[in-house]
Amino acid sequence: MPTDTAPVDLTNCDREPIHILGAIQPIGFLIALTADWLVARASANVGDFIGFQPAELFGKPLFELFQPKAVHDLRNRSTLLRGPDAVERIFDLELVAGRPNFDVALHFSGGQIVIEAEPASGEHGDATGMVRSMIARLDGASDFAAFYREGARQVRALIEFDRVMVYRFAADGSGEVVAEAVRSGIGAFMGLRYPASDIPVQARELYRRNLLRVITDVNATPVPIVPQRDQHGQPLDLSLSVLRSVSPIHIEYLKNMGVQASLSISIIVEGKLWGLFACHHYSPRCPTFERRSVSELFAQMFSMRLESRERQETVEYERRARDISDQLLGAVASDETLLKDPDWLGDILTNAIPADGVGVWLGGNHAFSGTVPPLDDFRRIVRALNGTAAGKVFATDHIGSLIDDAHGFASDAAGLLAIPISRSPRDYVVLFRKELIHSVRWAGDPHKPMEYGPNGPRLTPRASFAEWKELVEGKSQPFSGSEIRVAETLRATLIEVVLRLADQASAERQQASARQELLIAELNHRVRNILGLIRGLIRQSLPAGGDIAEFVKVVDGRIHALARAHNQITDDHWGPAPLQALIDAEAAAFVDERDRIVVQGEPVSLNPQAYSTLALVFHELVTNSNKYGALSAEGGRVTIGWHHKAGGDLAVEWREAGGPPVTPPTRKGFGTTIIERSVPYDLGGKVKVDYDPRGFHAVFSIPARHLSQPRQGGPRPVRFPRPAPGHAHPPPSRILEGQDVLLVEDSLIIALDAEDIANRLGARGVTTAATVQGALDNIEAHRPTVAVLDINLGDRNSYPIADRLAELKTPFLFATGYGEQANLPQNHRGRLVVQKPYTLENLARALDSLGVGPGEA
Repeated sequence: MPTDTAPVDLTNCDREPIHILGAIQPIGFLIALTADWLVARASANVGDFIGFQPAELFGKPLFELFQPKAVHDLRNRSTLLRGPDAVERIFDLELVAGRPNFDVALHFSGGQIVIEAEPASGEHGDATGMVRSMIARLDGASDFAAFYREGARQVRALIEFDRVMVYRFAADGSGEVVAEAVRSGIGAFMGLRYPASDIPVQARELYRRNLLRVITDVNATPVPIVPQRDQHGQPLDLSLSVLRSVSPIHIEYLKNMGVQASLSISIIVEGKLWGLFACHHYSPRCPTFERRSVSELFAQMFSMRLESRERQETVEYERRARDISDQLLGAVASDETLLKDPDWLGDILTNAIPADGVGVWLGGNHAFSGTVPPLDDFRRIVRALNGTAAGKVFATDHIGSLIDDAHGFASDAAGLLAIPISRSPRDYVVLFRKELIHSVRWAGDPHKPMEYGPNGPRLTPRASFAEWKELVEGKSQPFSGSEIRVAETLRATLIEVVLRLADQASAERQQASARQELLIAELNHRVRNILGLIRGLIRQSLPAGGDIAEFVKVVDGRIHALARAHNQITDDHWGPAPLQALIDAEAAAFVDERDRIVVQGEPVSLNPQAYSTLALVFHELVTNSNKYGALSAEGGRVTIGWHHKAGGDLAVEWREAGGPPVTPPTRKGFGTTIIERSVPYDLGGKVKVDYDPRGFHAVFSIPARHLSQPRQGGPRPVRFPRPAPGHAHPPPSRILEGQDVLLVEDSLIIALDAEDIANRLGARGVTTAATVQGALDNIEAHRPTVAVLDINLGDRNSYPIADRLAELKTPFLFATGYGEQANLPQNHRGRLVVQKPYTLENLARALDSLGVGPGEA
């Protein structure tokens, strides 16, 4: 600790021994044991919890104090402690007979076994399932901002603090609030930056080792540990303690902010302290031991997902850079003079590494593009670069560290990244960045002078958190590690370009020409086949009577059928297409009342040849039915079904009913020929037709070789999907526009899902409640315009809430996982019940049935 004469500033906090304060918070008790499980130390309040005063404990074996099973469980759990920072937890443990159970934490400290206990919360939730659901919501975040926001939101929902922030550390130890979830009416800290001294060095190290830190009440009196020092004069190291008391300086700091309880959960990425979930509450608050443990587990999973996202972003960035490198390589291989074109080089390179200007120094000559230093200063920079590590990329955010008098052009070029493009350090491509004069929103003055506070002549943490603006001059945005690695890749590419032989480029051009000739030959083959098919269709469709209009109509229909089939199979690059899509396309083209064609069969896909053949067949079938068959008469129907036969072939059946009596044709035209002969001739299959007077009937057998597995994840979406049964028109997508919604749901994750759905449906505001009383309080404070009530709320139900809403004539519906088995009381019989899980469609349709509309409730 600083003396009266020592210089005083915020770095005094760096020297405060916060891990050996010799006291704990009064929410629980502590016992320290020797290696042979004898009591060596205890917190002064131990008697309040287990009935033994500290003096009665010292020197006694633990089994004389605690229940045998508790000692057995503690010993077993101690064997699981691995590594210097390991902590084990046991929930709802009976330590002393006749006393309440405890939640216990266990760790090693200086050769002693430290046991910390708090009264058991009695919670026995599915922690694994809860964290899994929370992580699933994280994985749905589209970008880093949404990811941070969702993390803060999940933690706040779990521990119910007034404010939860995601706080990210910078390289210099300062930090910035990058996301927050906050109770309304208490202001926002989003975007504020705090100096490194606000979280001192040793505190950051403790956050790295001990992942969760809770302060339940800044006004609580710390409980001393007795004896304060062991036989060697050493205090107990509380680095891993869950109950460790709080530094007076930090208590003062929190009080200056008006915070009465706080909780911090470390975010560790690649073994380093990336940041914190920093949680504030404006009244005393102690989340249960289990809730804290779950939030710590969630933070660890959050850290893993964050690390994965950051790596993925880096990989994707470097992949794009390699693509740019390949583009550069290909371009310069055919025209090496492009190296001397700074505008072209600038466009290429700054797509990979953002910069404001590019300078090229090649063979003693220069070329500029964008914002760069004056020529004389550029020459000085090149000479200085020759003195740096030869043959390597060099980057700095402060050119003034490389040459003197750089401040004169700092507004145009404050930082640089130099890429050597020759084997000797003489030729360079240099990317310049302008001076970054940016405004940092400091939460208080980071350079505030010393004040005399209640803890003596040291810096009192800021009592006011007004923004402080600090201008950073003479420096640019630093070049990141990924950008430097990309520059190394580009350097290798540029050198390869310089050394590339002309015949290599010629060989690549010859290969490209050969590929192009092959493509043209294949295209020519397919075009000739298509032209031959159309020619045949025209010749065979010629009517005997010479009716040109009818001829044009028939040919046009058949060619359109082929075109529709061609569109389907080319959507997947000439791959298999679903039979269902073919039928839907033909039905949509000829039938207005879609329910007159009934389709029955599992998803199946056809290879392109079979798909085109069946397109013509179904076209003729639908056309004939429209003219002469079931589809020509009111009430007539067609049933199309298919199934796999024993050998793997596909049997496709067409059956008509409800049309005029059927008679065999007296003359077989080209349409009949297509129906009866296409499948056997083109596909090697079989056809059986029956001109049953009650309705035409045909069965087509498609060989298995023409079939394909449906696309992974289900068949491709049908182009003309039918509306859901009983709902010819979908409900409005913004059905809750202007509505204030009350959601009563006792599951945190389900409530968050329902809240998201309500927001997507346009709700003006959504209030959630997990209990009957909480819902009733919300109704009185802010009356909703519509409500969704989960019937079962733990050991209670939501009927009292429904009664109150009915009195207020507020529309509402019930929700349950029991579906139709829900047994509603007499006064609510007939109320709408939506089946959980909630979906956008089932909730929208239920609200539509309830009569709720935008701004109408």
